[in-house]
Amino acid sequence: MTSRLAFVAAASIALGMAGLVLAGASDSFAQTAATPPKSAGPAGSWDAKVAQDQAGTSGIALDEKQTDMVKRVSGYFNDLASLKGAFVQTGADKKRMKGKFFVKRPGRFRFDYALPSKQIIISDGQYLAIQDLDLNNEDRVALDQTPFRLLLRKDVDLLRDARIVEAQEDADLVIVSLQDKDPDAPGRIKLFLSTKPALELKEWVTTDAQGLDTRVEVSELVKADDIDVNLFKIQPVGLSKMQQQ
Repeated sequence: MTSRLAFVAAASIALGMAGLVLAGASDSFAQTAATPPKSAGPAGSWDAKVAQDQAGTSGIALDEKQTDMVKRVSGYFNDLASLKGAFVQTGADKKRMKGKFFVKRPGRFRFDYALPSKQIIISDGQYLAIQDLDLNNEDRVALDQTPFRLLLRKDVDLLRDARIVEAQEDADLVIVSLQDKDPDAPGRIKLFLSTKPALELKEWVTTDAQGLDTRVEVSELVKADDIDVNLFKIQPVGLSKMQQQ
C-alpha cells in the first residue's frame, strides 16, 4: 500500500492548506484509507455541517487570548483562495522528500513529489487520491474522512468544527494543534504559522493513531489566482504516469 497523506497535509491542506493542507504523505492515513469512504454528494459531503460535539471531544478550555488566536487562524485559511509553493516532508523514519504543491479552496490540492519519487497526492474536492506511478496503483479516500477538510472547506471555523488540543503564541509564531470532532476523520494536525510580517503558514505535523509524526515544511509561497483547475482532476494512474514523463 502506498504512503498516506499527512500535509497538509496536508491538511493539510492543510493544506489545508487546510489544510493547504494544505499538506504531504505518510503511513499516518493507512487506517483512514482502510475505512470505506462515505458517499459524497454533488458538492462533496465534507463541506456539509460537521457533526455536533460529542462527549470527550471538547478539547482544551480556551481562554480569551487563545480563542482570538484560533479565530485568526480560521480567518487566515478563509482568506486563502489559492496557493502554490514548495514543500519538504520528513516522515517518522526521518526520510526526507520534496516537491511542489498547489491549493485551490474549497477542497482541492495537489502535491507533486520530485524525482526519484514518482508519487502524486491530489484532492478534487470530494476524494483524496494517493498515486504511486512506480507501482501503478492508487489509494483513494473521501476527503471528509481526513482532518484536512477542516482547513479546506468553504467556511473554515476551527472553534466550531475542531477539537483544539493546543494553542500557544510567542513573539513571532502561532501553534495550533487540532483534531476533527467527527470520529470518522481520525488524525491530528499541528499547525505552525509565523506572525511577522503577517500570519503565514510555515509547517505542520500530522500524528497518526500509532503516534507517528510526519512533518511538512512549506516555502516559496505564492497566492496564485491563475492555478489551472485541471491540475486537481484525478486521472487514471497510467495517464498520470504519461503526464509526469
